[in-house]
Amino acid sequence: MLVIVGYIIVVGSVFGGFVMAGGHLAALFQPLELLMIGGAAFGAFFVGNNGKAIKATMKAFPTLFKGSKYTKALYMELMSLLFELLSKVRKEGLMSIEGDIEKPEDSPIFSKYPNILGDHHVIEFMTDYLRLMVSGNMDAFQIENLMDNEIDTHHAEAEVPVHCIAKLGDGLPAFGIVAAVMGVVHTMESVGLPPSELGMLIAHALVGTFLGILLAYGFVGPLSSLLEQKLHESSKMFQCVKVTLLASLNGYAPALAVEFGRKVLFSTERPSFSELEEHIKQAKAK
Repeated sequence: MLVIVGYIIVVGSVFGGFVMAGGHLAALFQPLELLMIGGAAFGAFFVGNNGKAIKATMKAFPTLFKGSKYTKALYMELMSLLFELLSKVRKEGLMSIEGDIEKPEDSPIFSKYPNILGDHHVIEFMTDYLRLMVSGNMDAFQIENLMDNEIDTHHAEAEVPVHCIAKLGDGLPAFGIVAAVMGVVHTMESVGLPPSELGMLIAHALVGTFLGILLAYGFVGPLSSLLEQKLHESSKMFQCVKVTLLASLNGYAPALAVEFGRKVLFSTERPSFSELEEHIKQAKAK
């Protein structure tokens, strides 16, 4: 929604100011200029990226127009789930959660938290390391190093659409200049026309530069910044799971281990100690 609001503000400010200055919007309507700029930009996008990068960018694009799913309520669900799992481990031993982590969709613990269960990346990350903990063949240092490598890999993969969209935006001003030069060439080959018609041709050519810059900095460029922010948000889920499991592996009680995980969250989504404690009590009561 904020993306649409931002676009409306950009369009209203630029075109509204043009009209208020006495300009005519019809002069800016140049579909052929848009065809040259947009077509060249998308062509370069396909040339400069492999199939995986293109697919990842197309998949990430619709998420830009949705609000963030990483809310305080979601993080409280995550930490409540971790608390229940670690409490069961503390009471009954590591082997007691083997059935839960092998088939989380059938687990009575995981089924209490459908929002977390619906995120297969987080579930896979969590169950993989719980499985390593159950095996008992790795120490906390080894698991932490492996977690860091996996989070870095996730981050690198998720950065691919960010770079693709950023480079697409960076190229638009240049393609706007290309369209403008084409317009100037057309004007120069029409020097026999009356001055009024030549003026129109020059104006049409300049629209190419205008559109390239506007599309780059008003529309496409901000999307890469927004996608990068979403990437940082998604990484917090993995970091929360990592810190909580490592704290448990180092011998801390479930309540303290979850507190470790709470501390890594952004302050805007981080629940207070009392909020988390109350939520865990309500989850246990269910």
